[in-house]
Amino acid sequence: MPEVNTKSSQRPTVRILGIESSCDETAAAVIENGRALLSNVVATQIDLHAKYGGVFPELASRQHIRTIYAVIDQALQQAHMTLEDIDAIAVTMGPGLAGSLVVGVNAAKGLALAKNIPLIGVNHLEGHIYSAWVYPADIAEPPAPPEFPIMALLVSGGHSELNLVNEHLSYQRLGSTLDDAAGEAFDKVARLLGLSYPGGPSIQKAATDGNPQAFSFPRAKTDGSFDFSFSGLKTAVLRLVKEFEKEQKALPVADIAASFQTAVVDVLLNKTLKAAHAYQAKSLLVAGGVSANRALREAFLGQTEFPVFIPAFAYCTDNAAMIAAAGYQRYMHGDRSGLEMDVQPTFPLSYING
Repeated sequence: MPEVNTKSSQRPTVRILGIESSCDETAAAVIENGRALLSNVVATQIDLHAKYGGVFPELASRQHIRTIYAVIDQALQQAHMTLEDIDAIAVTMGPGLAGSLVVGVNAAKGLALAKNIPLIGVNHLEGHIYSAWVYPADIAEPPAPPEFPIMALLVSGGHSELNLVNEHLSYQRLGSTLDDAAGEAFDKVARLLGLSYPGGPSIQKAATDGNPQAFSFPRAKTDGSFDFSFSGLKTAVLRLVKEFEKEQKALPVADIAASFQTAVVDVLLNKTLKAAHAYQAKSLLVAGGVSANRALREAFLGQTEFPVFIPAFAYCTDNAAMIAAAGYQRYMHGDRSGLEMDVQPTFPLSYING
């Protein structure tokens, strides 16, 4: 990333307004110099979609329309700024739900055009990676950032993939899910066990009182690759549930949840460590909604082979702080998006700098 030269040889302060609306969270945030978080506002839709057992796309886009400008205004107010204080607007352009993405992108375009502010389209997955750089602006000592090369594990409802990050904005995808993503598997298994949506927090809560060794669920090997597969694990849980139903026995929800969660964590940790050794990574990064899972965090932080960077809970699920942080890197790199920028519902991270 090139330095910006000034007469005092110091980099000037750069403030980025981030906007995120890829799924069911309407969010806005202001980041200073790519790391210091000045504000972070998230309007969640979980209660709206809970009765459907997942996100209902049309409802999501309508709710984004209702809240997007209020959320942006609140983020600016919390940062004690106006749009005149903002150097660039970064917005999620994909991947995600097309209708939801359009709301955020059009809002960003309108503000950029009205105030003549640079516009930067950001990949949502890239945002998750840069969530590990974010820290509250009011802390006394900023934490050290991850050291390159980084082995980054992205785990969420729609994605499970390993990326080698050699430097800022440079990604090499080593493996991804062949079927269900980890978060998707959590949601599906939660429904099998009669637990509420979203499945990740529900299974984590149920697993607290369970025995993680109660059931031996499969761990897909995927032929020695760095790909993931959770479909077989989900099917194994389904078969077990049906066995209990057939025998009319009470379902041991806590034990199944704990055993399932352990199987997912084992696969994610072992694949990541294997890839980190193979590519001589200097640090590990775990991001995405599933990185909020307590068992996963404990497993990665408990290994002693590599330094581990996991975002604070507030930055694990979808938020705009991560979009602003990634947008800062692209701004300093000289990237700009025109008003003709369109949303990309399918937008693999490796296509950016692969």
